Amino acid sequence: MSEKPKLHYFNGRGRMESIRWLLAAAGVELAELLSVLTVKVYGALLFQQVPMVEIDGMKMVQTRAILSYIAGKYNLYEKDLKERAWIDMYVEGVRDLMDLIRVHHKLSPQEQQKNLALIGEKAATRYFPVYEKILKDHKDDFLVGNQLTWADVQLIEAILTVEEKVPTILSEFPLLQAFKARVSSIATIKKFLQPGSQRKLPTDEKAVAFTNRIFNRR
Repeated sequence: MSEKPKLHYFNGRGRMESIRWLLAAAGVELAELLSVLTVKVYGALLFQQVPMVEIDGMKMVQTRAILSYIAGKYNLYEKDLKERAWIDMYVEGVRDLMDLIRVHHKLSPQEQQKNLALIGEKAATRYFPVYEKILKDHKDDFLVGNQLTWADVQLIEAILTVEEKVPTILSEFPLLQAFKARVSSIATIKKFLQPGSQRKLPTDEKAVAFTNRIFNRR
């Protein structure tokens, strides 16, 4: 039996959450090492930043590289070069939306109100209409090909994360509603969505303060 991937990060979502999602979708058990101080002290972080994942004898950093490797290893990345390009485009679109959410907890209350409105606006007018059309044109259960891929996992993560901020965000997107129900019912993802899984709660001020102390941020 191969060793469980080891995830080095703080006890929060951040950039590690998409990695947790992808490993969970693949049905991979993982070990979380939440004390990133130890990692930093021993110089294991290539660019002195997390997330870091120990997998297959490597100490991988840089979120995109980690996700790409996991997707390829666990058959969540199509082998056809063109289909991989579509997956990459769809993943990058989701990441642009998620970046708006990742900074939300760092903002002042006044800035959060503006950012919340921006998240809702961008999701409803720029990003979710695109994925609705993709599903309509593709005429399949998934975004690319006929099986679950990295792109689907990133999209369901984004949908559920935006819904935490804007619960009615999918009201005008029936195909995304169906996609959400369908993908959430996949056994590995359904398990990840249950209480007690390694899915993290939204990042709060304590998690931000902890990370800032470790990396000497003000």
